[in-house]
Amino acid sequence: MSVPAVVVEDPPEDYLQEHTLKSWLLTTDHKRVGILYMISVTVFFFVGGAAATLMRLELMTPRGDVLATPDAYNRLFTMHGVIMIFFFLIPAIPAVLGNFLLPLMIGARDLAFPKLNLMSWYVYIIGGMIGIWIMVFGGVDTGWTFYTPFSTMFSNTMVVTAAVAVFITGFSSILTGLNFVVTVHTMRAPGMTWFRLPLFVWSHYATSLIMILGTPVLAISVVLIALERIFGVGIFDPALGGDPILFQHLFWFYSHPAVYIMVLPGFAVVSEIIPCFARRPIFGYKFIAFSSVAIAIFSFLVWGHHMFVSGQSMYAGMIFSILSFLVAIPSAIKVFNWTATLYKGSIRLDTPMLYALGFIGLFTMGGLTGLMLASLAIDVHVHDTYFIVAHFHYIMVGGTVMAYLGGVHFWWPKISGRMYPEFWGKLSAMLVFVGFNLTFFPQFLLGYLGMPRRYFEYRPEFQVLNVMSTAGASILAIGYVMPLVYMLLSLRKPPNAGPNPWGATGLEWQVESPPPVHNFHDPVVVTCDPYMYSPEEAERDYAHDQHVRNA
Repeated sequence: MSVPAVVVEDPPEDYLQEHTLKSWLLTTDHKRVGILYMISVTVFFFVGGAAATLMRLELMTPRGDVLATPDAYNRLFTMHGVIMIFFFLIPAIPAVLGNFLLPLMIGARDLAFPKLNLMSWYVYIIGGMIGIWIMVFGGVDTGWTFYTPFSTMFSNTMVVTAAVAVFITGFSSILTGLNFVVTVHTMRAPGMTWFRLPLFVWSHYATSLIMILGTPVLAISVVLIALERIFGVGIFDPALGGDPILFQHLFWFYSHPAVYIMVLPGFAVVSEIIPCFARRPIFGYKFIAFSSVAIAIFSFLVWGHHMFVSGQSMYAGMIFSILSFLVAIPSAIKVFNWTATLYKGSIRLDTPMLYALGFIGLFTMGGLTGLMLASLAIDVHVHDTYFIVAHFHYIMVGGTVMAYLGGVHFWWPKISGRMYPEFWGKLSAMLVFVGFNLTFFPQFLLGYLGMPRRYFEYRPEFQVLNVMSTAGASILAIGYVMPLVYMLLSLRKPPNAGPNPWGATGLEWQVESPPPVHNFHDPVVVTCDPYMYSPEEAERDYAHDQHVRNA
């Protein structure tokens, strides 16, 4: 198996780092910043997950019996959405895995702006703490989209404070995206041409472009809400000369590209896992690379498909419908190429591969239902029903969260230097897949039958499907908690992973685990293309893998 030539030696003394709280909080090492993000997003994930659990318990019965009032339910699902989207899904893969791995993958010693990288984490934490404070002291009841006139006229909750939290957190995304773009352009190792970049880097580059170009629009949108609420400026209120639909245009101009901020990094993870565990070079490397850039471009052209029932013209609806069908093409290219990579591969079903295969299945289901929603006739029928909830979660949870867990399992030996128990890893992957489908597939049926989303109560004939959904959520919760437990327990063991337990290509696998402070002891020169796997070498590579595990 061909790999770039990197000389690995014992690290000199000046590579050793302190392990004090101060050294972590003031670190400029991209790997440590990635670990800080990992701890943070894990906390927010379980906070948002706790809110989702309460929602599912409430919806087990047609009448409200867990939460006291419909207003409490409104605040709960709003905070669930705000926490999960802005404080988990958007930063999860770029800020955690991207921060840790991107410089390693291109042969750089760190990101271009190490201090700015640490600053992005502090900005994220400040926004997140404000979000938690809002949740504890009353919450917001507008829904995570902050639609007007709910957010500007009718809500008496902490909308302005929530706008501040989202505004601050947006700067974290902008700083991270800027850092990634500059790093990829200026810090690639000699020989690391654009078409020798791992697909992980291509996807994060495209994601960074969306972060830089799209996030300021969200910031402007929430600032305008605050201005109207505080100063009575007529921006969205028609009585003051404003336009209430303007906010939807502004919000979705950012928030549909934001879907790809969450999903494109998931594509990045799957593009690394599939060739490694199929022992084949990735099929159609350039097509997958260019499809990432195409997704970034098309994502800014389809926001209007969220507004088919908002009063826009029929002709605008037709244009946005066509564009929404077109944006599915680059995503389909990736799925087809992953499938072609698997064809006749020497496939090994380790935990990361199970998560990657689960991602492909769940994302494909979400993508196909997205094409249904791109059709005006179907969208009008199921708009604001549980069909939308199911579609969104198949993309975000079935896609992004599955990919994130797959990536954490894949690179955990590199991050920690330790292997997790494979049996429990496989069990958690299967529980997550089964629990997810039992949770959200019934919601497609609920939506098709007409159950509206965001309702505190529902008609009794919908109860059986809601009970199934709640039962699936309990299985899903167990599947999510298990990795946290066995990965933390693995830290109690001495390092046992070795530099390359999977027999993978890529520069990050050619240094010790965990990597030294400045990544490489000697300058790196890249001499071959990525994904130089060979099926003939699979048996030897896996035998080496098993030997490392046993050792």
